[in-house]
Amino acid sequence: MATNLILAAILLLCLVAVAWPFLGYPLILRALPTRPEQPVAGLAPSASLLFCAYNEADTMPDKLANLAMLKRRYPALECLAFDDGSTDGTGDLIAARGDLVALIRGPGRSGKAHGMKQLAARARGDVLIFTDANVLLDEEAVDRLLARYADPAIGGVLGSLHYVGADESATASVGSLYWRLEERLKDEESRTGNVLGADGSIFSIRRSLYPAFPDSVLDDLTVSMAVVFAGRRLVKAKDVIARERLVTARKDEYRRKVRIAARAWHTHSHLRPQLRQMTVIDRFKYASRKIIRWFGGVFILIGAVAAGALALRLSPTLYLAGALAVAFAVWIGVRSKSGPFAALVDVLIAYAATLQGVLKAMSGRTVTTWNPAKSR
Repeated sequence: MATNLILAAILLLCLVAVAWPFLGYPLILRALPTRPEQPVAGLAPSASLLFCAYNEADTMPDKLANLAMLKRRYPALECLAFDDGSTDGTGDLIAARGDLVALIRGPGRSGKAHGMKQLAARARGDVLIFTDANVLLDEEAVDRLLARYADPAIGGVLGSLHYVGADESATASVGSLYWRLEERLKDEESRTGNVLGADGSIFSIRRSLYPAFPDSVLDDLTVSMAVVFAGRRLVKAKDVIARERLVTARKDEYRRKVRIAARAWHTHSHLRPQLRQMTVIDRFKYASRKIIRWFGGVFILIGAVAAGALALRLSPTLYLAGALAVAFAVWIGVRSKSGPFAALVDVLIAYAATLQGVLKAMSGRTVTTWNPAKSR
């Protein structure tokens, strides 16, 4: 009886841990008081928009057209691009629009962090706006983003990423749902103080806060967290909208999540001394949205073992029926391109990829370069 209770408790704790970032944590955030912004009248800051590209020839015409539209709306916007040794003519496409964007060509594959540092060193704007080569910004994005800097306490501003193509596969559907949850969490974090880290689709910081860091870290997380470490606010603007096409193939999404998780954990190790100095509420946010999620795969494995052991102790027939049901659901999900079973498999794959990336980083390995997903 005691063993059954222990197994049930382990299973319950694992379920709570897996669900915490998406259920428990949001409830805590909603209970926290709002921390209002306090804008001060003054001139809008100048801005530089930066992005790195590698073999993005297919998306570059749309990107350049998007930059031209932004420049018409905001003529003072400085645009800078880094080509990380593309072999498909991406650099030439950018160079042909020298009137629109200044290009820095890398010596070969050196990685996004290295490229962004080169761009930041050259930029002249008061605010640095970071985006990706395959991301398109809405026309009002720059104006709305810069308006948030009227509050001198704000050191960084994130935008909102809207994914396109959610109905093209189960992988895309799960990715879209995950990201909608992520965006809502960031909204609540922003309302209550600080967002704990940005992704590279659309975020910005005051140029004076740009930190020094090695090429091996995840630059999006490192640069955005520098705002929090400096005692300034990192907030999210829901009306600053960026759009990106979802990855539709499982193998592309798996590789992407392994790479991101490996670099995220490596970055976490690099930032650990500064993370320990954050306020209690920011440490709570960081652990809830990042650390617990990174180890979700461990909780799923332990929970599955506990559930199996408990079922076996209660009834061998129950254990066999449960094992067959799970195996059948996974088999159906692997063979399907849509539906609940396919979504379940994609969720499990996402947790497995994240755990693999974290373990990879823990073993001392990381990833500095990237390849664009072919299934976008």
